[in-house]
Amino acid sequence: MTDRPLVGVVVLTQGRRPAELDRAVRSVLAQRGVRTDVVVVGNGWAPAGLPQRVRAVVLPENVGIPAGRNAGVPHVEGDLLLFLDDDAALPDPGFLAETARRFAADPRLGLLQPRVDAADGGPPPRRWTPRMRVGDRARPSPAFSVWEGAVVARRAAFDRAGGWPAPFFYAHEGIELAWRVWDAGATVHYAGDLAAVHPVTVTTRHADFFRLNARNRVWLARRNLPWVVGVPYVLTWTALQVVRSVRTPATLLPWFRGWAEGWRTPAGDRRPLRWRTVARMARHGRPPVV
Repeated sequence: MTDRPLVGVVVLTQGRRPAELDRAVRSVLAQRGVRTDVVVVGNGWAPAGLPQRVRAVVLPENVGIPAGRNAGVPHVEGDLLLFLDDDAALPDPGFLAETARRFAADPRLGLLQPRVDAADGGPPPRRWTPRMRVGDRARPSPAFSVWEGAVVARRAAFDRAGGWPAPFFYAHEGIELAWRVWDAGATVHYAGDLAAVHPVTVTTRHADFFRLNARNRVWLARRNLPWVVGVPYVLTWTALQVVRSVRTPATLLPWFRGWAEGWRTPAGDRRPLRWRTVARMARHGRPPVV
């Protein structure tokens, strides 16, 4: 059937998890009711042994997660884009068809994140649910950040938002993308009744986690927020990090190094959110000061 929606799929990998990568790709190829155009982006690695119909995009060096995802977009066709980490998967073969139906039914929908279940069936971390009070993880809601490992975007909204923030390298890119999709006039939705799976991992497995976490918090404010809310945003997260580090004070030094780097180094283009967007965030209980 030629009327099946076409979804462009970007799977990002460094080639360190071949079994998980194969599972991720095959979960996409198993999707029913849609057509998929799939590329695997090798971030400093040349993908090999891919299934038929799956192409490789080779980046000579690791350019970071958001820039790596962006690099795959020009190589796929489709009005919808699925971004999938190499250790995530779609357990339901009807996932993309149902997602495409929701985008078709709501022309304002710009970005959708599904519920993320732990691959081993255990309890998932609260950071996978993009709202302040997690509550029932199956409950849908508007979202002002997304967990980046499995998201679907309307290409037009993604382009208007400027794509993933390439300078970030790692951490908080799902916040900026969500903010800018809202600011572009579209909506961001957490679909708690649709599921992806991912192994439970610790964020600190990334060597520069605390530095990039702090730097990118400051960059989020510098790039996106009117200063009257941007300064409280940084101060709020600074205070929260100090409280969190009471039991692990050694983490404060790399965090504050990143914090200083965030003020000292170029953050890229500044595009402050419109006050209409700030007000909309506040109405939904997530003003950009927390």
